[in-house]
Amino acid sequence: QVHVVDSGGGSVQAGGSLRLSCAASGFTYSHNCIVWFRQAPGKQREGVALIASNGYSTYADSVQGRFTFSQDNAKNTVYLQMNSLKPEDTAMYYCAADPFCGGLSPENYRYWGQGTQVTVSS
Repeated sequence: QVHVVDSGGGSVQAGGSLRLSCAASGFTYSHNCIVWFRQAPGKQREGVALIASNGYSTYADSVQGRFTFSQDNAKNTVYLQMNSLKPEDTAMYYCAADPFCGGLSPENYRYWGQGTQVTVSS
């Protein structure tokens, strides 16, 4: 059974940093993708960043250069370091995982964490 647990959100001022964590376990296959999505009130869920188990990663234009992945394979945990945060980054952030990598489209992912709130004040 697949489990995805996301955490690490909080409240920071603009320009600050946060690190989100995503622990995914229970996959039958070694290859999978982990993707961070976010959803602000009244807006659609959008893909923020993706990392595949082969090391490939991609970021949305809105976060490119500010957000960076790292991994702790021993803990099956992926971290998203978020720097230079802006008020427009405020949203509920969700980690999703799947053996089948579907880009940054949320409908392509079956396994989701419960979400963690990120609030950036100006």
